Amino acid sequence: MTQLSERFSDLPEYAFPRLRRLLAGRIAGGPELSMSIGEPRHPIPDMVRQIVFENAADFARYPPNDGLPELREAISNWISRRHGINIDPDTEVCSVNGSREGLFNAGIALSPERRNGRQPIFLMPNPFYQCYGASALAAGAEPMAVNTSADGGFLPDFTSVPSSELERTTLCYVCSPSNPQGAVADEKYWRDLITLAERYDFQIVADECYSEIYRTTAPVGALETARKIGANPERVLSFQSLSKRSNAPGLRSGFVAGGRASVDAIRKVRSYGGAPVPVPLQKASTALWNDEEHVVENRALYRRKLEVADDLLGDLPGYTPPEGGFFLWLETDSGEATTADLYEKTGVKVLPGSYLARAVNGVNPGERFIRIALVADESDVTRGLTHIRSVILQRGAD
Repeated sequence: MTQLSERFSDLPEYAFPRLRRLLAGRIAGGPELSMSIGEPRHPIPDMVRQIVFENAADFARYPPNDGLPELREAISNWISRRHGINIDPDTEVCSVNGSREGLFNAGIALSPERRNGRQPIFLMPNPFYQCYGASALAAGAEPMAVNTSADGGFLPDFTSVPSSELERTTLCYVCSPSNPQGAVADEKYWRDLITLAERYDFQIVADECYSEIYRTTAPVGALETARKIGANPERVLSFQSLSKRSNAPGLRSGFVAGGRASVDAIRKVRSYGGAPVPVPLQKASTALWNDEEHVVENRALYRRKLEVADDLLGDLPGYTPPEGGFFLWLETDSGEATTADLYEKTGVKVLPGSYLARAVNGVNPGERFIRIALVADESDVTRGLTHIRSVILQRGAD
């Protein structure tokens, strides 16, 4: 019999196969509307089609693993405009094949095999993006999920982690705005976490792919905070993507920025096992990082849908208005039961919150929640949220 790796056996089953199994055999109670997956559906900027077409011959070339010089320059300039810090495009930036690929490879590239003579720990929020846990297991580390709750603003309190475990920590993953709750880390949060990381000598992996979707105030960046307080240059790495900012998830284009040694280590790993972005797509990415107009328009579309959510769900006791991102994290009596009920009564698909989290000390922080993606057009979102409101009120009355 073929022997398979046990390394990833500790990972929970991925969310969407679980959702398909939950709904299998159930009959949709209306036209199906998917609000379960965070795949942006706003129009991709027209410039992408034109640039890819004009440079299609470059698909015949092996793409540069680190990114075209003009792409890294565009990223560096965007960071300077957005966060007010200078990043060396030659040594402190690396193109990645979507932020997920970069976030996964960061653990392999950066974490030592032992920390203080013991197995290292990767800290992460709970709920968490599954690739954080996969990166930990690939690197031989222990994934440690720290529960989030409304009381803590849906951000993980890593200062609550015992010293004995912080002394084993090598990487700490943070998502801001968070997926799924839309919570935004402010400067104080980043300062406190960076100070903790300096004290215990671990690195912060800042997943900031939702940072350009916000209501009023642009989220503070982890890297800019680290530079502001004079932290170790290697202390923070920021990961970004064009998927959400530019409605281009199929472009598979993002970047990592941070200290030279860390970026160099990620580049080295990617040169063996990474997936470089094709040259025509790197050229399109360059244009997208150089343009802000389409981002402003995109943000306005999401802002209107968030206002619709406030109007339709704002009086429900389980509703917390998100500060950023395009998800709603809505508390119900039961995430799984509500998901099944909603589909059978209306055809609307959402995602049970427990599928994005794991039980810690017997508590799964997503158990009573559903995640709702506001990626469809405004009319479909309005229809879906109207159905969600109706079903939740009905369940509360039963």
